[in-house]
Amino acid sequence: MASTETTTPSAAGTPGDDPAGPPDGASTGGASTGASTDRGGAAAPEAAGGPAAGREPRPAGGDLAGLEAGLDALDATVVARQPWLRTTLSKLFPPVIAIVIVLALWQLAYHFQVKPHYLLPSPLDVFRSLQQKWFEGTLLGFVWTSVSRGALGFVASVVLGTVLGLIVARIKPVRAAIGPILSGLQSLPSVAWVPAAIIWFGLSDATIYAVVLLGAVPSIANGLVSGVDQISPLYLRAGRTIGATGLAGVRHVLLPAALPGYLAGLKQGWAFSWRSLMAAELIVSAPDLGTGLGQMLEQGRELQDMSWVLSAILLILIVGIGIELLIFAPIERRVLRSRGLLVKN
Repeated sequence: MASTETTTPSAAGTPGDDPAGPPDGASTGGASTGASTDRGGAAAPEAAGGPAAGREPRPAGGDLAGLEAGLDALDATVVARQPWLRTTLSKLFPPVIAIVIVLALWQLAYHFQVKPHYLLPSPLDVFRSLQQKWFEGTLLGFVWTSVSRGALGFVASVVLGTVLGLIVARIKPVRAAIGPILSGLQSLPSVAWVPAAIIWFGLSDATIYAVVLLGAVPSIANGLVSGVDQISPLYLRAGRTIGATGLAGVRHVLLPAALPGYLAGLKQGWAFSWRSLMAAELIVSAPDLGTGLGQMLEQGRELQDMSWVLSAILLILIVGIGIELLIFAPIERRVLRSRGLLVKN
């Protein structure tokens, strides 16, 4: 095989060959055989111990491409595409089973009177209470009041927390001065701010928004600081090399590179803002403020109506889970997929 590859070009390019020879395949075979026979004294030593014998064989380009493809296949995770119905059922089945178990245990506790029925109503009693509020036309108003307050307070918290987080992350004296304070504020319960906010702003919307901001801003700022700390210095040097400095560097280098940590801070900030809002609505109550889910919960306590109280708790839980599943979970999946950390199924 080696003699054939070596002598074919010389046979094809030798002057005096018959132009009207056999087809290419036959002429190649005949020329190589003849060359090997006529010049056996020269070709054989070259094949056996000539200069080619001292060199190690190099793999062909196709072999290299196949080797690289094989290594990539080892690193890649192969995920078979499943039918959408099976995927949907696999995602819905576990939480549905968990809900059924919780409702069954709740009904058993009601049946065996772990607490008197006026203290622990059944799931059906809570559903009837929600149904009554729905027919009265007040249920959606309660939900919308709290969701609109939470959304507005969260947007303001994102703006303030992002600016504060960038300043703390990039300016070392500021970080040394207020970094520990931010961590302390994040661990402080939001309800602790309610009395001070009432004294400062009275019974008004400003009190509620102040409590939301004080609860959410430290979490968002700390999340952004954590994300910036995890950026590779190579990215920052590359950004400076191409001229991405100042606001351009923040927009095109810093924030995209810190996005996973920043997103975690946003999720935690929303959780803190929602909890802070409920704490403020529980205490700050006035006719001019409207009725949110926190005020609904407080009204149930004043009336000693446990079905009403549990209905409000259930709505607070549903809204929190819904915001997480409908807004933050898709954004997080998209960010992880864009960085190759999550395989699309």
